[in-house]
Amino acid sequence: QVQLAESGGGLVQAGGSLRVSCVASGRTSSAQFMGWFRQPPGKEREFVAAISWSGGQTYYADSVKGRFTISRDNAKNTVYLQMNSLKPVDTGLYYCAAAFRGGLITAQGLYDDWGQGTQVTVSS
Repeated sequence: QVQLAESGGGLVQAGGSLRVSCVASGRTSSAQFMGWFRQPPGKEREFVAAISWSGGQTYYADSVKGRFTISRDNAKNTVYLQMNSLKPVDTGLYYCAAAFRGGLITAQGLYDDWGQGTQVTVSS
């Protein structure tokens, strides 16, 4: 099991930038992928980005490609999501998640452990 703690959310104007972080503790050496998901108000949780813990291969939802960058610092057991050119539609509760096996990277069911989330609000 991995414990995940997100931070860095906040209120930002459209066009601005924000970086959210996720610190992992516990069985981090067993994690295969780390992902970011978000849940917009009144909507289902959706995939945003993911990164392989060892090789650094990255994956993005089409809606954030070119604007968001996921990265990791293995020494700090931390995953980051740098969000640029933010839009009001990016508003939501952002969750970090850990997966311990391969599979469909965008599927929530692949991920076993989840953080509590950090709120990102983009004003127009």
